[in-house]
Amino acid sequence: MNLDAALQTFFAEAEDLLNSMEAALLRLDEGDTDPETINEIFRAAHTIKGSAGLFGLNDIVAFTHIVENVLDRARDNKILVTGDLLSILLPCRDHIAVLIEHAMHDHSNDEECLAKGQALLSSLQPWLEDETAVKGVALADPTPAMQADYIKSLVSESERECWHISVRFGPDLLRNGMDPLSIMRFLASLGDITHITTITDHLPDYEHYDPEQLYLGFEIALMSSASQQQIEDAFMFVRDDSELTIIPPRSNIDAYVNLIKSLPEDSKRLGEILVKSHAISYQELDAALTMQKQQAKSQSAVSMLGDILIEGEAVAPEIVSAALDKQKKNSERKTNPENRFIRVDAERLDTLINLIGELVINRQRIDLLASKMGNPTLVEAVTSMGNFTEAIRDAALTLRMVPVGDTFQKFKRVVRDTAKSLNKEIELEIEGAETELDRSMVEKLNDPLMHIVRNAMDHGIESIAVREARGKPAQGTIKLTACHDAGHIVIGIHDDGGGLDVEKIRKKAIANGILDESVHLSRQELFQLIFHPGLSTAEQVTNLSGRGVGMDVVKRNIEELQGGVEIESEMGVGTSLNIRLPLTLAIIDGFHVVAGTIDFIVPQNAILECVDLNSLNHSHGQNCVNLRGEQVPYIRLREIFSLQGSGAEREKIVVVQFGEKRAGIVVDELHGEIQTVVKPMGPIFQALKGIGGSSLLGTGAVALILDIQQLISYAINREHLRTSALPLTAQEQ
Repeated sequence: MNLDAALQTFFAEAEDLLNSMEAALLRLDEGDTDPETINEIFRAAHTIKGSAGLFGLNDIVAFTHIVENVLDRARDNKILVTGDLLSILLPCRDHIAVLIEHAMHDHSNDEECLAKGQALLSSLQPWLEDETAVKGVALADPTPAMQADYIKSLVSESERECWHISVRFGPDLLRNGMDPLSIMRFLASLGDITHITTITDHLPDYEHYDPEQLYLGFEIALMSSASQQQIEDAFMFVRDDSELTIIPPRSNIDAYVNLIKSLPEDSKRLGEILVKSHAISYQELDAALTMQKQQAKSQSAVSMLGDILIEGEAVAPEIVSAALDKQKKNSERKTNPENRFIRVDAERLDTLINLIGELVINRQRIDLLASKMGNPTLVEAVTSMGNFTEAIRDAALTLRMVPVGDTFQKFKRVVRDTAKSLNKEIELEIEGAETELDRSMVEKLNDPLMHIVRNAMDHGIESIAVREARGKPAQGTIKLTACHDAGHIVIGIHDDGGGLDVEKIRKKAIANGILDESVHLSRQELFQLIFHPGLSTAEQVTNLSGRGVGMDVVKRNIEELQGGVEIESEMGVGTSLNIRLPLTLAIIDGFHVVAGTIDFIVPQNAILECVDLNSLNHSHGQNCVNLRGEQVPYIRLREIFSLQGSGAEREKIVVVQFGEKRAGIVVDELHGEIQTVVKPMGPIFQALKGIGGSSLLGTGAVALILDIQQLISYAINREHLRTSALPLTAQEQ
C-alpha cells in the first residue's frame, strides 16, 4: 500500500469532513433540531480521529477524541447543544483544521498551538462532567422498574393477538383498475383492523406527482380468526405487483427481524422503523419518548429509546438490534456520497483537459487538410469526427465544473463571526448555490468575495441603532447569488445597508488627486472609483477594512479571470456588486478574425452580430456607428495594436457585448467559428491590455484571444473623453 498516497487522500477527505462539520454546526446555530445533524458532526470527528490514528498523527487524535466525547454525549441526549457549546465547538473544528494543515506541510505543532488546543479542551470540560452538564433536577428519576411498568401498562394483550400485514402496492395498481380501499374492506370483513399505518415515504413533490400512480404502503394490524391463506386471498389480484409480508399473531422474533431488514423505506429514526414493522404501536412509541424526555429533564443519564422499550417489554432485544442495524445502514447510505462519487486528483483532470485541447487543435488541422484535398468522403468523415470531438470536449469540461454553493457556504461562518465582532445582526442568504463554475475559477474567487463581503459587513450594513432609527429591521442582510447569463456566470453580493454616497466618492477622488474637478463622470464611473488604490470613504479604519486597500486587488483578480464587476447602489437602500465571469477558461467557442496579418479570436458568447462597416451610418467626428438607432462606439484592432500592412477595402465590424455595455471591433477578415484552446500569456505579455490569452490554430499559427471586457471599456471611455466637453445625456447621468 502506498502510504503517502493514502495520507494525501486522508488530507483531502479531512477537508471535506471539516467543511461538513462546520456546515452542520452552523445549521444547529440556526435552530436545526434534527438529531441526524449531531450524528453528522460526530461521524465527521470520529472519522478524522480514526484516520489520523492510522498515520500516527497523535496530536489530532488526542484533541479530536475529547471533542468526540462531547459530541457523543450530545447525540445520546445527555447534554444539550447550546449556543455556548457551539461557540466552543466551532473553534475546536478550526483547531482540528490547523492541526491537519500542520501535518500536511510536515510542520510540528509549536507550544502556542498546543496551548490553544488545551485551552479549548478545558473550555469543553463543563459538558464532560455530569454535575455541571445537567441544568436543574426537578423531577424524580424514574427507575428502570418504573419504566417497565409504565410501558407494560400501555401494551394490551389483544394487540399481541393481531396479524401483522405489511404491504407496498405496485405503482400501477390504480392504472390497472384496482382499488386499495376495496382490499381494506375485504380485510375488515375477516375481522377487526385495529391499526393502520400509512407509509408516505415515496410520495414525490407536486411537480412530479402522477395522479394515476400509487405511492402508498400500509402496515396493518388485523384481529382475526381467519387463516393465513384467507388473508393472502385478499391480495390475490395484486400480489404479483406488490411486496407483501404477513406475520401471524405471536410469531417468533425472527419474523419481525426479517421484516425490518426487508423494509424498502429509508427511515432514519429507530421508532419509525419499529412502528413500520409493527414491532411496537404508536402508543408504545409515544410512551417511551415521553419517558425519555422526562429523563432528560430530571437526570444526567438518559436511556436510549431501544433500552426503554426493552425494559418495558414492548419489544424483544433482537428486534431492536435489527432496527438499529437498519437505521445505521440507512444513515450511511444517505450520508456517504462516496457511493456515487469517486475522488480524482485535480492534476489528472487538468492533464485530461490539456490532452483534449491537443485533440481539438489536431482535429482542426485535419479539417483543413481534408478541405484542401476536396475528397467528399474524407470531408464527411472529418466532420463526423468533429462532432465527436466536440461532445468529448463538452463532457470533459463538465468534469471541472463545481457548484459555486460550496464556496458560498464558507461565508456563513465568516458572517456569523464577523457580525458578532462588530456587534451587528447580519443574516446571510444564498441563492443559486447549484450554479456551476470552472473549478480553477472558484478557487481564485474566494479572496475577492471574502474582501467584498467583509467590506459590506463593516461599512455597508449599519449598526443596530442606526438601522432602527432609519426604520429598518435590526438584522441586516447580505445575499450571495449566482446565475448563468448569456454564456457567463454572474455572482452577486447584495446588502441592504446604507449604500454608496456618490458625491462623497467624487469629493474624495478630487481630494486625493485621482479625479480632476472639471471632469464629469457618469454614476457608474464614479462607483468604479472605489476600486482605485488608496480611495476609501470609510469614516473609521477597522481591522477589517477602511484603508482603501484591497478593492483594487479585488478588481485585478476578477479581470485576471476575464471578468468584470458592476456596481449598483442607492443611498439608504443598499449596494449590489455583480461579478460577471466566463464559464470556463480552458476551451471556448471562438470566432476567428484577422486584422493586418495577425489572427485574433473573439469569444463567441460575446458576439451579437457581424456587419460590413461601410454599410452603417457613422457619427461625424466620432468612432461611432448608428446600429438600428443605437450609437455604438468602435475600435480598430489595426490602430490599437499598431499593426503593419494596409487595411482591407471593406472592413467588418464585430459587435460585442459584456454585461450591459456594447462596442464594435473593426477587423479586416472574418473566418468563422472555431473551437479555441485557451493558453495563458507568458509573463512578459501579461501587462498587454485587450488580450486575454492565446491559442494555436490548425495551420500552426498563433492567434490572440481578445479580452472583450477591456476592449469595450476602452472604446466607451475613448469616446467619452472625446465628447467630455459635451453635456451628459440623461442615460449617462
